[in-house]
Amino acid sequence: MGSAEGEPSRLPRAQPVVMNTRAPTVLVIEDDDDQYELYEETLASYNLVRTRTGSDALACLGRVQPDVVILDHVLEEGERGLDFLPEFRELLPHVPVIIVSGVLDIEEQLQALQGPRRAHYCLPKPVDLRQLRRTVEEALRECGPSEVVRQFEALERSRRIDAQELLSRSTDRLSRQNRILSRLRGQNQRANISALAREFHVSRRTIMRDLQELIRRGQLPEAVYPEWRRPIEESEAGPPEAGAAGAS
Repeated sequence: MGSAEGEPSRLPRAQPVVMNTRAPTVLVIEDDDDQYELYEETLASYNLVRTRTGSDALACLGRVQPDVVILDHVLEEGERGLDFLPEFRELLPHVPVIIVSGVLDIEEQLQALQGPRRAHYCLPKPVDLRQLRRTVEEALRECGPSEVVRQFEALERSRRIDAQELLSRSTDRLSRQNRILSRLRGQNQRANISALAREFHVSRRTIMRDLQELIRRGQLPEAVYPEWRRPIEESEAGPPEAGAAGAS
């Protein structure tokens, strides 16, 4: 039933404009009508959905899937926007959130921008409308699905680098062990571990591990490193090395 003559119609709490299905959707949580009109003018190329409280915004998420959230801090009914930030980040983990407030001090702004359930941006009031438009454009371009893709790409690059480094280390180790085997084959006396470490430009522990592997594979006799069964930490305190075996 319509309202009585002369009585203004009551708008629902969540107020979407007519949707352009190709334009991104911006959920604006703002209780000030004048401020929201500025958002409408500045972000006219987007689908804007407005609520006046954080509670109403959460309730409308079943009907609206925003691409960006603009969240005022001081809202109707005594609500504080930052109190709802963890829930928005939980329900919309890949949707960028822009905090807008004129009352947050520097410490509160930093807290809003830190942690796993952080906002992506924090803008002061009065809002610079050009900065707001640029921030929304940047959020759509750099955050959300694009951010997830970049994270996966970075992870894949890291894995490839780790695999390449592991392969390089393995190749270097096998090459060094073959050279050690060539030097010590046929010898039945203790190897000079320090001399081998200097020759191959590695640590004594690296040579000890090489000798352990070569003896374990049956390629060298135990005599070249009698402590090969013991942990390397204990072996370093073992008897003196031979002066000649393994030296140049």
